[in-house]
Amino acid sequence: MTARLHVDLTALTANLDRVRDTVAPAELMLVVKDDAYGHGLDPVVRAAAAAGVDWFGAFDTRTGAAVRAVVGSGPRVFAWIAASRDDLDTAICAGLDLGIGDAELLEELGDAARDAGATVRVHLKIDTGLHRNGVRPEAWPAFVRRAAQLQADGAIDVVGVWSHIAEASDAEDDDARTVYEWALDEAAAAGIHPPVRHLAASAASFARPEFRYDLVRVGAFCYGIRSAGGPSAGDLGLRPIARLEAEVTAVHGDAAELGIGALDGLPTSLAGTGAHVGTAEGRRRLELVGETRSVVETWPGAAVGDTVTVFGPGLQGEGSSTDLAELIGTIGEEIAVRVSPLVPRVYES
Repeated sequence: MTARLHVDLTALTANLDRVRDTVAPAELMLVVKDDAYGHGLDPVVRAAAAAGVDWFGAFDTRTGAAVRAVVGSGPRVFAWIAASRDDLDTAICAGLDLGIGDAELLEELGDAARDAGATVRVHLKIDTGLHRNGVRPEAWPAFVRRAAQLQADGAIDVVGVWSHIAEASDAEDDDARTVYEWALDEAAAAGIHPPVRHLAASAASFARPEFRYDLVRVGAFCYGIRSAGGPSAGDLGLRPIARLEAEVTAVHGDAAELGIGALDGLPTSLAGTGAHVGTAEGRRRLELVGETRSVVETWPGAAVGDTVTVFGPGLQGEGSSTDLAELIGTIGEEIAVRVSPLVPRVYES
């Protein structure tokens, strides 16, 4: 393997500034799930904290605890998946904000908080139609009443109400927002008035101001990964922060072999789709992706040791992770997170 993933932390900081300027006065929560979308959790979190990011979205409690270890006690760290009592205890110990979208889990959290002598910051989740966990609307009134009781008992502090939206169409998202507004009204009727309301992720946070509320959860855009089928990163005012490179390991006639393959995270399905890599002589077709090597169309003067850019800003003619993703019907985040943790990360600032 000769692959390397270069991560530009200066570009990350510029993207964070761009997102914050766009969504203000709402605050930014930087989502760092999946090892900060494959870019490396610790360096990304450190750079973001130094840039003044006050909210981090960690997905699970284990990642949340890792973020807390990096940032210390100041920033808020939100985790929205807890699958066991151990997860709840981890969250309490690390001082995490917890997303709770299940009545049984709410009860278990109440028990864990009482056992620990703690008051846990909680964000209640309503299912607005995406069905990515969350309390169904028919169960929501009883759920928020019970949360209000646990808050009165001191076990929890309901600081947020939130949800996910599909971002598949404006009409579907409008329907989801209607449900979300209803959920806020029901929470208020139960005596819950959360200071933090959050509904939007990357695309909606830029395109739909009415979805921003108090906080937006942005992952992909902060890393310069555009939405599939959406505006380019440049049009959004963002810069891709990652560049995946590999070296030429052999040249055979009209083909050059690269030291990167499926085991390094490059999807085999990209071969023959029109995917290109960037070389010193321009774009060249990606012909085959094997387990440990790939084959591309050669170029004049190609030699062992030459550097090829698989995706990201680099030589010339290369595409973004989303450009590759669109060729195989997926999203840019998937291409980014597939890059093996064994591929060295090189940080540039």
